[in-house]
Amino acid sequence: MKYILVTGGVISGIGKGIIASSIGTILKSCGLRVTAIKIDPYINIDAGTFSPYEHGEVFVLNDGGEVDLDLGNYERFLDINLYKDNNITTGKIYQHVINKERHGDYLGKTVQVVPHITDAVQEWVMNQAKVPVDDDRREPQICPCFLFQLGGTIGDIEGMPFVEAFRQFQFKAKRENFCNIHVSLVPQPNATGEQKTKPTQNSVRALRGLGLSPDLIVCRSAKPIEMAVKEKISMFCHVEPEQVIFIHDVSSTYRVPILLEEQGIIKYFKQRLNLPIDDQPSDLLMKWKKMADRYERLLKVCSIALVGKYTKLSDCYASVFKALEHSALAINHKLDLMYIDSTELERSTEAENSVKYHQAWHKLCKAE
Repeated sequence: MKYILVTGGVISGIGKGIIASSIGTILKSCGLRVTAIKIDPYINIDAGTFSPYEHGEVFVLNDGGEVDLDLGNYERFLDINLYKDNNITTGKIYQHVINKERHGDYLGKTVQVVPHITDAVQEWVMNQAKVPVDDDRREPQICPCFLFQLGGTIGDIEGMPFVEAFRQFQFKAKRENFCNIHVSLVPQPNATGEQKTKPTQNSVRALRGLGLSPDLIVCRSAKPIEMAVKEKISMFCHVEPEQVIFIHDVSSTYRVPILLEEQGIIKYFKQRLNLPIDDQPSDLLMKWKKMADRYERLLKVCSIALVGKYTKLSDCYASVFKALEHSALAINHKLDLMYIDSTELERSTEAENSVKYHQAWHKLCKAE
């Protein structure tokens, strides 16, 4: 079993879920069986009681598990069916350890974060990584574990037990079976227009101080990053230039696996994790590239109105949006999804704010 840990730095919402999904897609295209685990450091048992404005939609799995929306990305990208135990939270881990303590399993020992909580995390990861998620019910070979810190950044106090668990785990799994990918931000202030590497340097330094050393640094930016910036990150973060990967903002998330593959990530994984794969991408990735190209060339537009309660944040209806987007792509149309707040369509809004009321109805009537 090979383990890939994805961590994040600088800011949350940087795209760790899409990066983890894309890496899984690339490895699956090489003929490997892939699964995914999402780790959330909040104390909630699951995502079922969250306000959608806090974390976006609650994704519901086949077994009824209410989990983070990133597991929806995993399922869509990798074409797999995950389970509720593929989403680990601090609440689940502590509940598991407390139940064992009440049952007397620790034989009177003092139950502590280290080693009991950290051991529970490692045990959970190793057990869940073996659960079949494909239709053929065979054991996966690669487990990209997505470590999500509260606020998305390394160094937050809530995530410390998980960081410590994986610091220990890298030695248990052995170097050739464990790889750490750190996703960071390279901002570009409008005042100077210069791409800044200092946030990434500080983030990597914080990660190293906690005992994890990144094998790949994935740099997120608004625009393509210059080679001089890549060399600077390589020098100050103590990695080879080929271990610095750039992912700039693109028109479609389906372009991300292609960007990763173009920068030699398959060759790197083959050497680093000693994988039995070819250097060249398979037919699956070529089909993916054709799909991404087709998506960007679409000219016909299909406009659909989505009337809902949580329309101020598009992630609240991520699965609905993706289902409509996939359907539009299948018939060679680009999706124009218009979000309409349901309260703005009601008679009470007409009395309070007639402009907002008529704009909402105009948008609804305009949709196809």
